[in-house]
Amino acid sequence: MVAEITIRGGRMKASPNFNPDGNMSLPFLEMRKISKRFPGVQALDLVDFFCYRGEVHALIGENGAGKSTLMKILSGAYRPEAGKIFLDQKEILLSGPKDAQARGISTIYQEFNLVPELNVAENIFLGREVRKPGSPILDISAMHELSREQLAKLGSDMNSRIQIKDLTVANQQLVEIAKALSLNANIIIMDEPSAVVFGKELDALYRIIDSLREDGKTIIYISHRLEEIFKIADRATILKDGKLVGTVAPKEVDKPTIVRMMVGRSLHETYPAKGIGSKNEILEVRNLSRGKILKDVSFRAYFGEILGIAGLVGSGRTELARAIFGADSFPRGEIIFNGKEIKTSSAKNAIKLGMGFITEDRKKEGIVHSLAVAKNLTLIILKSISKACFIRKPAEREVAQKCIHKFNIMTPKLDTEIQYLSGGNQQKVILAKWINSNPKLIIMDEPTRGIDVGAKAEIYQLMRNLVQEGTTIIMISSELPEIIGMSDRILVMHQGRIVGEIASAEATEERIMMLATGQQIEKINEGKAIES
Repeated sequence: MVAEITIRGGRMKASPNFNPDGNMSLPFLEMRKISKRFPGVQALDLVDFFCYRGEVHALIGENGAGKSTLMKILSGAYRPEAGKIFLDQKEILLSGPKDAQARGISTIYQEFNLVPELNVAENIFLGREVRKPGSPILDISAMHELSREQLAKLGSDMNSRIQIKDLTVANQQLVEIAKALSLNANIIIMDEPSAVVFGKELDALYRIIDSLREDGKTIIYISHRLEEIFKIADRATILKDGKLVGTVAPKEVDKPTIVRMMVGRSLHETYPAKGIGSKNEILEVRNLSRGKILKDVSFRAYFGEILGIAGLVGSGRTELARAIFGADSFPRGEIIFNGKEIKTSSAKNAIKLGMGFITEDRKKEGIVHSLAVAKNLTLIILKSISKACFIRKPAEREVAQKCIHKFNIMTPKLDTEIQYLSGGNQQKVILAKWINSNPKLIIMDEPTRGIDVGAKAEIYQLMRNLVQEGTTIIMISSELPEIIGMSDRILVMHQGRIVGEIASAEATEERIMMLATGQQIEKINEGKAIES
């Protein structure tokens, strides 16, 4: 008997090993009554988790729910304080990550574990290089041949001699998967794999996951994107506050049910009600160009609105944001902000004029990892809390306390280093940091990437509160439901150009994707469709 599952709008056959009903075969992996405690935190409390061969099993929950801790135990990075792990019905004791790999358990992290200066083959076999028989000399030819074989299994003819730094993010991810296969992995843990790929690259990832499932591999898929859970997962286990809430088959439940299980409350409206905004211009961009990246980009933004910018990866969205903020120069075009032309490309100047910029990569560009929460919150306004070049500690703490209260930032102490906060709380710190500077315009590039649904709802409400107070937000997002749910107007980019403007009430995912893929161009502000 072969189980059928629904995936991406059609039907496909799952591996005959997959057992959705519990009556065809025994679980391949079992984690029983797993507990783990850190100082002051019960990270896992008697959690049960099991998987079958040939299934995609989603592991979901809010930030801090225990997902990463459970998977670090499975990958050998942590040892549980209580509980047992069974693999193919035999109890195992994992001594470390290498032991887990030797048993066929491999992890692909959101932040890839690759060496940029080494080539594809060298990365795939890093630490376990192939040597010529009876010799310490590396067998370079064999490593490249084996690498090509693993990549071919994934439908790729990638050049194994190319350096990692010269690959796209999607191809880097492919190398990580090939590396896992070269380890003879039967269980592949994927931590937020869709956080770094979009559009066609994401579809390619889904096809790879399908092929791995058909080969009998077990995929444990960690994600905050509920839409993809319903597309690719056979079952989903939900954790909350270190406890097991339950395991469900996505095809048998709806999104609100899973949301309630994750956050412990009903989210009647994920997106807050939209405002009216005004027709007073805050920003006008005229014929902005930069090589092949930006081509004659023109648009307007108004006080008190959320202007969404959609488009595929490489369409120029982030480059446009960076040019407006002054992070990158542009050889041609004009930017008029609050009635004045910006003549100098300078982020410092943009901040002085009243702009803020929440970058796409919060870990590299949005926070200072080793600094305390209080210091991250006041980075933009140091001048206002300083006297004679010295920071006034009472003023710093007062500002930080107000931010923590206003934005509901969950942190043990003001002095806690920000790197120890959850992704959602880090993002709220970044948002609060910019709001402290009283900006007239905030550009938000992927503001909720990697954040759970509960934290997303809070950030959405904070964004809507801001625009009600008169602030303008330009929001770049690859999540179409977010673009449609939050934007008052939507601009769509394709190959460095704005190819359409859509009113919020008329926006659909299909219409946005038609524009984003270049299949249709709409005259801005006229609403007329022209087939390209």
